[in-house]
Amino acid sequence: MQKVGVLALQGAFAAHAAVLRALGAEPAEVRTPAQLDAVEGLILPGGESTTMSMLLESSGLHDPIAARLEAGMPAFGTCAGMILLGREILDGRPDQRCFGAIDIAVRRNAFGRQVDSFETDLAVAAIDGGPLHATFIRAPFVERVGDGVDVLASIDGHPVLCRQGPVLVAAFHPELGDDARLHELFLHICRER
Repeated sequence: MQKVGVLALQGAFAAHAAVLRALGAEPAEVRTPAQLDAVEGLILPGGESTTMSMLLESSGLHDPIAARLEAGMPAFGTCAGMILLGREILDGRPDQRCFGAIDIAVRRNAFGRQVDSFETDLAVAAIDGGPLHATFIRAPFVERVGDGVDVLASIDGHPVLCRQGPVLVAAFHPELGDDARLHELFLHICRER
């Protein structure tokens, strides 16, 4: 059984764990470096990216996660997790750190405020079975994509789902719907490693 970590400092980690469990994986809540050591991949959930950044520092997890990512650990970031995994944060706090695990520049709250949240169907290049229903809540989008980054879905020319090697990022919340295909893709990425 695959043991996949879900960063459990803040945000929608319980919903990701439920999807992983339904797919037959063993989710593990990660709050300490020792818990991180026991997983083969890590999901960084949605939440509030500046708060998550501060909690990564105070928990002592930032540097261990950075080291594991640099060593090739698979990661899946959704919404705030996408912001944290990117190389550059646009409109973030000056002291906010990101992991640089995928060569993208991410603009926070790019689609607007909470009242501008929306749902839509996305054509996704990496999965079969038709469009993926996506929920965007104060969502970011990608403004710059580096070499080696595959854009898997976009809205109005803005990438919202990208992959570079073992790192998958989504501007939306796949854990809030009943379509587990992105989590299945992430489990496949973990098995490849």
